[in-house]
Amino acid sequence: MKLLRRKERPSLESRLDALLEAASLGEGRLSEEAVENARTVAERAGARRRLSVEHTVAALAGATGSGKSSLFNAMAGDDLAAVGVTRPTTATAQAALWDGEGAGPLLDWIDVPHRHSASTGDDLNGLVLLDLPDHDSIRLSHRLEVDRLVELVDLLVWVLDPQKYADAAVHERYLRPLAGHRDVMVVVLNQIDRLPPDAVERCLKDLRRLLDDDGLAGVPILGVSARAGTGLAELRALLAARVADRASWSARLAADVTSAATRLAAASSVLPRTVANSAGPSPDGPLALDPEPAGNAPMPLPEVSGETAGLEGPLAAALSRAAGVPVVVEAVAKGHRHRAVVATGWPVTRWVRRFRPDPLRRLRIGTAAPATSPDRELVGHTSVPEASAVQRAQVETAIRDVGESAAAGLPGAWAAAVRQAARSRSAELADAVDKAVGRTSLGATRRPRWWRAVNGLQWLVFGALLAGALWLGGLFALDYLQLPEPPMPTVGEVPWPTVLLLGGALAGVLIALLSRVTAWLGGRRRARRASRALREAIGRVSQEYVLQPVEDELGRYTRFAGAVTRAAESRR
Repeated sequence: MKLLRRKERPSLESRLDALLEAASLGEGRLSEEAVENARTVAERAGARRRLSVEHTVAALAGATGSGKSSLFNAMAGDDLAAVGVTRPTTATAQAALWDGEGAGPLLDWIDVPHRHSASTGDDLNGLVLLDLPDHDSIRLSHRLEVDRLVELVDLLVWVLDPQKYADAAVHERYLRPLAGHRDVMVVVLNQIDRLPPDAVERCLKDLRRLLDDDGLAGVPILGVSARAGTGLAELRALLAARVADRASWSARLAADVTSAATRLAAASSVLPRTVANSAGPSPDGPLALDPEPAGNAPMPLPEVSGETAGLEGPLAAALSRAAGVPVVVEAVAKGHRHRAVVATGWPVTRWVRRFRPDPLRRLRIGTAAPATSPDRELVGHTSVPEASAVQRAQVETAIRDVGESAAAGLPGAWAAAVRQAARSRSAELADAVDKAVGRTSLGATRRPRWWRAVNGLQWLVFGALLAGALWLGGLFALDYLQLPEPPMPTVGEVPWPTVLLLGGALAGVLIALLSRVTAWLGGRRRARRASRALREAIGRVSQEYVLQPVEDELGRYTRFAGAVTRAAESRR
């Protein structure tokens, strides 16, 4: 029979690392409160791990008149806390220690200066029991002290009484928000000696129902009477088991990490401003802990569904139109023909061509940079006509479509970050595209080798024409001076000077015409290559300035979602 290996759960240390990673990745995208809460939890967990793990800090928390202090005294075996009818009685927290050696730094960290040694039994050795002020005290300082210590202690013992056990203040402010901390929570119904036995059972069942509704199914409920001693033995046994297990501190930290990860996940699903307005704690409002889904599971984050594949085409096309690529491509073809005529035309007439502007140089494309320029390929900007309002709008629409498509299915805060990433470098886009056009088009100014050969041939033919003209001029001069003429070589019946003159002229014109046809074909071919190269260059610009920031943001979200999932994964 094949045994299935149980999946290893992440350690607390790895979950804390994942929480810090998620907080770092979420910075600037999520609410500051959620990110800062995650970092505070990680810092608090690190501090608690460095302190005594042999001690378990349990806090008795409850409302005014619930009998916390009486229960504290009964557990400690001495009248350590003042008990009276004047409310509130407990102003500051105090601690009872069972074998408190080594617990000093831990109590210093949670800032509880009032400490006493308990006088009852060794079964609770390692327990540090706190008596907290009333969570519903009329004094703000008392309520803030309760909130502070509730976030620090290892084990929470909620002391309720028959009159106010269903009070919304404790359920909505503490119990329900702390549903994810049920593994480190005990609920005590005190003062049951004031009720008939059948009423006690009804109260305990009703309290069980309320706790289940709060997401606290499985949290132990004990009925006790600090005055009569009923249920104290069961409470001591439960606390003794938790202390002996030495796991409450780690369970508390694990629950804190899950709560912080859940808060990060929740902050991802809404815009940061919404989270910022709703997540901040208030002295009179609920405790600054977000309710967690049932089962101690984090809010699920969707996987990345947005993609950039297939979006580069429309974007590059819009950028190409705005960058004047059709104008540049046409100028490449015309410029090639212009330079070909200058280089291979008939020397008698080619100089006229130099008075016409070079189409590429008119666009400032193909201009060499000075030696001192860091970019030898380009000086300043090209003179390509600026994009029209329609073309600019098309580019903006294409960029917006990239952001919207890539952000599809993402949580609100991350979708907004992806859309912003698509626009993050739009101010640099026009300049980058212009440089890409100028740099890529430099190849269009290269002179083909055949131009030099044809140019040499043209000058050779022109030399023959000139020789024939000079020869004929010399013959006319001799005839004018009535000097004897030298023997005249002929080609058939045509004298050589005439052959050189007329042949040189006709050959030069013919070569120029053939060169112009070849240049026209070469211009078309070069224009097609330039168009392809320009679109590729603009595609690289769109990738670098639009698509890459979007892909980086999508990758950041993927890492964030993975980190949140690892941080929130329970060891159970």
